[in-house]
Amino acid sequence: MKYLHSMIRVNNLRESLRFYEELIGLKLQSKKDLDDCTLYFLAQYEGAPEIELTDNWEKPKTPYKTGETFGHFAFECEDMGAFVQKVKDMGYELMYGEPFNLDLKNEDGSVTVKRIAFIKDPDGNEVEIIYKG
Repeated sequence: MKYLHSMIRVNNLRESLRFYEELIGLKLQSKKDLDDCTLYFLAQYEGAPEIELTDNWEKPKTPYKTGETFGHFAFECEDMGAFVQKVKDMGYELMYGEPFNLDLKNEDGSVTVKRIAFIKDPDGNEVEIIYKG
């Protein structure tokens, strides 16, 4: 079994593509037209798991609501400071103010500290950014 993609419906395709391509750094891998929508598959590189942005041609009168069972997408970054600056330059805001440390307790009792930040995409889906260091 191989994980392929996660699909989200988008309210504003242009803003969603800007967010995932310019801020997150994903690249459009393919685009497929169906009878009632267009599917945009984005990934870091060819063959990597993808995010499918579904642009339904007929949108509901009220914007899609983020599902209660979906948590977040997670991406790793090389430089948290540069990412935060890019967030500000592009006019987005981090959730919870600034990046923060998260203590993860391992089975052996040791603690791994991860530097993380959260941001919402244009449709309100949470995206977690984890510093690689």
